[in-house]
Amino acid sequence: MIDPALVQAVAELPGLVRAHVLLSGCAVAVGVAIGVPLALWAAGRPAVRAPALLFVGTIQTVPALALLALFYPLLLALDRLAGLGLPALGFLPAVIALSLYALLPIVRNGIAARQGIDPAVIEAADSVGMSRRQRLLLVELPLGAPVLLAGIRTATVWTIGAATLATTVGQPSLGNLIFSGLQTEDWLRVLTGCVAAAILALLADALLALIEAGVTRRSRWRLWTGLALLCIGIAAALIPTAGAAADRALVVIGAKNFSEQYILASAIEERLDKAGFRTLRRDDLGSAVAYRALAAGDVDVYVDYTGTLWTNVLGRSDTPPAGIMRETLAAALAKRDGVRLLGALGFENAYALAMRRNRAAALHVRTLDDLARVAPSLRLGSDIEFLNRPEWRSVAGAYRLRFAEMRSYNPTFMYRAIGDGSADVISAFSSDGRIAALDLVTLADPRHALPSYDAVVLVSPHYAKDARFTAALRPLIGAIPIERMRQANLMVDRDEDKRTPRGAADWLQR
Repeated sequence: MIDPALVQAVAELPGLVRAHVLLSGCAVAVGVAIGVPLALWAAGRPAVRAPALLFVGTIQTVPALALLALFYPLLLALDRLAGLGLPALGFLPAVIALSLYALLPIVRNGIAARQGIDPAVIEAADSVGMSRRQRLLLVELPLGAPVLLAGIRTATVWTIGAATLATTVGQPSLGNLIFSGLQTEDWLRVLTGCVAAAILALLADALLALIEAGVTRRSRWRLWTGLALLCIGIAAALIPTAGAAADRALVVIGAKNFSEQYILASAIEERLDKAGFRTLRRDDLGSAVAYRALAAGDVDVYVDYTGTLWTNVLGRSDTPPAGIMRETLAAALAKRDGVRLLGALGFENAYALAMRRNRAAALHVRTLDDLARVAPSLRLGSDIEFLNRPEWRSVAGAYRLRFAEMRSYNPTFMYRAIGDGSADVISAFSSDGRIAALDLVTLADPRHALPSYDAVVLVSPHYAKDARFTAALRPLIGAIPIERMRQANLMVDRDEDKRTPRGAADWLQR
């Protein structure tokens, strides 16, 4: 019997491959359009060549994920200043970042191609009266084409690989399968995404190699076959985009990068689909990106947590009661950004420092005050965000926590770290089913350093007053108790009898 997770991953492939091809193709095309003229211009000008190579080399030293993440706030700030209506989430920031990332091999090989031509050939071209343009088009480009095309091939393979990271800025790609698979420990999804990206890169490289061989050997059939197949692939990626443009508007559902968010986004998606809306998912968003995207209208609805909004969005450090926090948030977000806090789902997903039960008992640790006493001999494992969040600064300051070692993990591997003893304490999530499954105990917070984290549905300004939209989601409000959410999370996270987020969402709403 074929694994249902594999069936679902394969079913998602066509759309993700099309999106990946379109993004990668546009990024490489922009990289070629900028890089080739820059290389040809800089090759004969030492004063330009060194700064150009320094610029593209410096870009390459920036991690691709950081480069992608950087352009979202930049585009958002630019749009607020100029009012251009730029889409700050998704395709535009991804294509800009990847285009810059593709420049180094194109520019470097372009300069090498022109400099590598025998000076005697250049002299001969000048002696027969060729203009600079004629010499470039008829002599230098044909002779340097193999080296230049080799650079474009390298840039293409790099770009296809780096494009998997575009998922983090809301652009669909094969990274959707990889990131969601890592979070839910669905290794078939990870493998499907990795294999598909590798095959795509190999196919693109093979087609460009065919074009390169056609130019080098002056073989027209190789050249035209490669170009034709390349154009067919890009055209196939464009067809769904053209068809979708004429269709009615999509509702964009956001989700952060962990199992609970995938489940809740699936539940929202089902509700809106049944109400007649066309939906589109934007998964694996960071906390700051998700809210900014909602306020800017790039995302229409997603689930967030009151403590996160309180500290990250409003910049508050006090910890009022849960009800007062929700009321204050609802008023502040509506007034500042036009965002509607539709209501709480009925459970809290709070940060809580957790230890293995037997370890905590052996060290007589029941509260964070007790933990402070033994922390210098313990190792803390956190999720990727926690150590940079105001909540950590608050709890560390309140209890004067100092650990022997602190490491950040993907949430999946954070739980594995405490399970195998690599970490002694973790920044767990109170609604996570793995707390019970791993026999962890959460430590009490007597100083109330951590705020409440009620799960709430947020709606963008565009749909905030849409009665049909909010009516479709209202049955979720107050309908999900903590025990049921923990069980749904465990269905996705456990290894045996594993369910997809959509399957867990179906169970959650019964």
